[in-house]
Amino acid sequence: MTAPVVAPISIDLLTRFDISGPRYTSYPTADRFVEAFSATDYSQALTLRRQGGAVSAMPLSLYIHIPFCESLCYYCACNKIITKHHDRAATYLRYLSCEVDLHTAQMGLGQTITQLHLGGGTPTFLSDDELRELMAMLRRNFTFAANGEYAIEVDPRTIDASRLDTLAELGFNRLSFGVQDFDPAVQKAVHRVQPAEQVFELVAAARARGFNSINIDLIYGLPLQSPESFDRTLVLVNELKPERIALYAYAHLPERFKPQRRINTVELPSGGAKVAMLSRSMSALMGAGYVYVGMDHFALPTDSLAIAKRQGRLHRNFQGYSTQPDCDLLGLGVSSIGRIGATYSQNAKTLEAYYDHLDQGRFPVERGLALSRDDLVRRAVIMAVMCQGHVAYESIELAFLMDFKHYFAQELIALQKLAEQGLVTVDDAGIHVTDMGWFFVRAVAMVFDRYLQTDRTRAKFSKII
Repeated sequence: MTAPVVAPISIDLLTRFDISGPRYTSYPTADRFVEAFSATDYSQALTLRRQGGAVSAMPLSLYIHIPFCESLCYYCACNKIITKHHDRAATYLRYLSCEVDLHTAQMGLGQTITQLHLGGGTPTFLSDDELRELMAMLRRNFTFAANGEYAIEVDPRTIDASRLDTLAELGFNRLSFGVQDFDPAVQKAVHRVQPAEQVFELVAAARARGFNSINIDLIYGLPLQSPESFDRTLVLVNELKPERIALYAYAHLPERFKPQRRINTVELPSGGAKVAMLSRSMSALMGAGYVYVGMDHFALPTDSLAIAKRQGRLHRNFQGYSTQPDCDLLGLGVSSIGRIGATYSQNAKTLEAYYDHLDQGRFPVERGLALSRDDLVRRAVIMAVMCQGHVAYESIELAFLMDFKHYFAQELIALQKLAEQGLVTVDDAGIHVTDMGWFFVRAVAMVFDRYLQTDRTRAKFSKII
């Protein structure tokens, strides 16, 4: 697979695709989950996994949601609980242990874990002792692969070098630092003040402790940002040289996310300024040697994510692009989303409901989806687009015993417009995303989304670039 071009992307093309659409961390997307999918359905999916013989030996990915934060970031759209009462974490850990017990009772002890991600909220809200308790509980119940990827999201304001020692001791080998912007005025406007010097010191300390990969999260489109101010942040990021960068567009949806109501809308940059920030960011990062992996992700050529992109081994799960093979995902904790076989599930979104389910001895699943054959076919196509940038008709036809060109006749017609814009090529063997098309890969995937074909309301999604 060829690497994406470094040539500048025209402002006209960026503006044309300044539209909303799914991120395709799953297909169908989470907004399609239904409450008719219950804890009983989830239990049956786990049983089917265990009864699957060789399939039951398939490795697992594990996501654990830690919802607590000490302070509120105004841009945040995550499921979180703002509190300074750290004693709440001890109760939460007990319930997490109960949820794990329900899984091991259904699946058996010792299932192999190749990927672990602690997200939030703020996972480093937990004390060192609580993190030790959590990891010890997980290791009692699961087998951690020696070459696995074990990541934790880190708020730089909550850790120091000694805490990094604890994370290394516990087996974490990837850190994700939430930075968003280094500009002090922007940080104040979103209620997340963290000096650049603090982040630089922590990253240096993490590297000294041997962490394999460090990710930095950035957001453009925040209040008081301008193309020029974000340029200055990018200069610092390139000095910091993290192995991975996630560059997200801020979606201002105050009607859905209450914290965003504290943002002064007058201070938000214009649509044109956001497009300029994206264009200049792409040029700056790729000019500094980063590979554009896809969507919001950049990585140094030596990072495993960039290597997986070159080798055609990229995958996607609910945390985004991954180097791990396609596998089942256990989502633990309040609001967590998981995938078992041909099903998706999501836990209760409030702490009270999550605790109540577990008190009654049942999985805290409140919604989900059992995928239809059409869902499975389209998922295979969309993930091939999103991860490999190539769909071979024959591979889909052999997997699902169908005629691709007949099944997707309307979609192939719709692709012609993207082909005329230079984003895809279509031939008798398959569909190929061009180097330029990688920057708009979500637009290509959206062509195959049956749900969007019948519901064109996309305000609930983030912008596709």
